[in-house]
Amino acid sequence: MTREVLSPDGRSWIVQSTIHWAPAQEEQFENDMAAGFVSGIAMLGVVIVLILFVVFWTPPGVWSAVPSWLMLLLLLVLMILPIQWAVRRPWTIEARTAEPVDTEGEHWRGVVHGVMTARQDTQRVVQCLKARATPDDGTRMLQQVK
Repeated sequence: MTREVLSPDGRSWIVQSTIHWAPAQEEQFENDMAAGFVSGIAMLGVVIVLILFVVFWTPPGVWSAVPSWLMLLLLLVLMILPIQWAVRRPWTIEARTAEPVDTEGEHWRGVVHGVMTARQDTQRVVQCLKARATPDDGTRMLQQVK
């Protein structure tokens, strides 16, 4: 998600949040749940194989005796871990400006976990830029990149 924000001091900022599929870096390693998108594909493959195993190895008379809500519950239980893995991926939030023109500008960056947290924190950075012309709201979520 990319947003352009005009701050009160007249500078134009780009606020961007992107998901990390790459393996964790040193400072993020303890919070990473997997090493890249390959493990997500492998997890999805295992779930599909298990579902196919259950579907094709079940005798024909069983399907008519099993209620449909039970099958949906089984599918939900099988999908909890892959969904949690995808939703809790780390996100990078960046705020950068190239102004004033004769300098390198400013660049701020921070990492959060979860899609909802990323949306909320991106919105908070946008609001801080509109109100105070700086992406730092005192929580130290973003650090200035030199």
